[in-house]
Amino acid sequence: MYKNIEESRKELAKLCAGGVPDGVTVKPRVAYGTIYEQIISVAESIKADLIVMAAHRPAFKDYLLGPNALLGPNAAPVVRHSNRSVLAVRE
Repeated sequence: MYKNIEESRKELAKLCAGGVPDGVTVKPRVAYGTIYEQIISVAESIKADLIVMAAHRPAFKDYLLGPNALLGPNAAPVVRHSNRSVLAVRE
């Protein structure tokens, strides 16, 4: 598992180096565990003002699960449990 984490860090660093405009400060993080818990934990530890994340287009079954299910399985619990503002962007 740790090999994959280190590889992920390297790939994320490459992505940030080539895809982030000059003057924008980025602090890349790689975490493992329950996705929404890690997002909330990192956002709190860095004192983020805003969490921005993608939300999938809902399938028919998602409509049956309630309004928060429309955000997707990862975005919905972040919106529900985070005390930070969350911007969910449709893919």
